[in-house]
Amino acid sequence: MTGASGAVYGTRLLEELNRAGCHVDLILSEAAKIVLREEEGISPSFDVNDLKRHLSIDASSISIYSNKDFEVPPASGSSPPRGMVIAPCSMATLAALAYGFADNLIRRSGDVMIKQKLPLILLPRETPLSAIHLENMLKLSRLGVTILPPMPGFYHGPETISDLVDFVVGRVLDMIGIEHFLYRRWKDGE
Repeated sequence: MTGASGAVYGTRLLEELNRAGCHVDLILSEAAKIVLREEEGISPSFDVNDLKRHLSIDASSISIYSNKDFEVPPASGSSPPRGMVIAPCSMATLAALAYGFADNLIRRSGDVMIKQKLPLILLPRETPLSAIHLENMLKLSRLGVTILPPMPGFYHGPETISDLVDFVVGRVLDMIGIEHFLYRRWKDGE
């Protein structure tokens, strides 16, 4: 998770990955901790116990790494995870990935995904988008990165903000092949 607004996408995805029995290596930027405090009410000290209390998840399936630590498995191409989601993804992180600037663990892990040709999904959170943002997204897309802006659909009849968030998180889960029932699919049940 990076410091872009939209921490709810990361926390909701974490809940769903936990529900699906996935182990998650969680990396938080310093700015993400501030956004989590402001948007989700989670302490900036952020540890597994905070997650467990706030999200009601099995914290034993989560490893939290410092964004400054390069001596952990996600930093190495010899032991990459099956894939990576950056939710939300700041434009600074997106730009760094587009240009191979791996100065922290989130960016290094994303760089590993790109070089190993493994799934990397970015939820860029910025509006409006400048030509620079769009060019960086295009560059990453051409490298095989999935750019999944959090743009909810409305055909499923959302009634709450949670419904809109679940739509986006469901799309992420679709991309990584995890079954879910977060929203009614187009033309389902007609």
